[in-house]
Amino acid sequence: MSQSIRTKDNRLWQNLALAILLTVLVTGCSLGAKPSYIVNQYTLEYPLPILKESASINELVKVEQFSVAQTFNTSAMIYKEGPNLRNVDPYNRWRTKPGEMATEYLARDLRNSGLFLAVISYNDNKETRYLLEGQVEEFLEVSEKDGRKAVLSLNTTFLDLKKRDTAEKVILQRDYRVVEPYTEKTPAALAQAMSRAMEKVSRQIILDLQNAAKNR
Repeated sequence: MSQSIRTKDNRLWQNLALAILLTVLVTGCSLGAKPSYIVNQYTLEYPLPILKESASINELVKVEQFSVAQTFNTSAMIYKEGPNLRNVDPYNRWRTKPGEMATEYLARDLRNSGLFLAVISYNDNKETRYLLEGQVEEFLEVSEKDGRKAVLSLNTTFLDLKKRDTAEKVILQRDYRVVEPYTEKTPAALAQAMSRAMEKVSRQIILDLQNAAKNR
């Protein structure tokens, strides 16, 4: 066999070995990579609260962006499964953070109630007489011996900005907490229970604002 033929054969085997090596490396990298997965995103969903009576207040009210207790300032679904134990679900999340959801739905419900002349968003620079602000303190599933519950806890402060004295500005300050039980162990069931909790809280807040404004 001539020298040129041997050289060609050697190059052929070298190229083949290199191709096999590259295939093994690429396959190994693919197997070691983290698999992609779909993350489901949930939001609150409930019918607009209907009030039996709604005395109209001829003033504007602004709903400020609600703050959130640091533990719940996340879009992760949080589960309490024991003392000092909190877990999250990597495959299912809220679409937005609890403070954003509470602000959005409360403003929507308040606007639909017709209680005020208009409901202004927190990012609107328009001046208003009344201001509603608050904080979400709990937003999670609690698992106990008697079953699972969606827990929603928040506080609100209703202010009259026309008053000069700081103490006189506060018309109403109140804490709200709703515990809504459910049976099915799924993220969808948690979202449905939390929606029912938000509906109850929203309805009560609007009724309280109505009573407080009547007495001004």
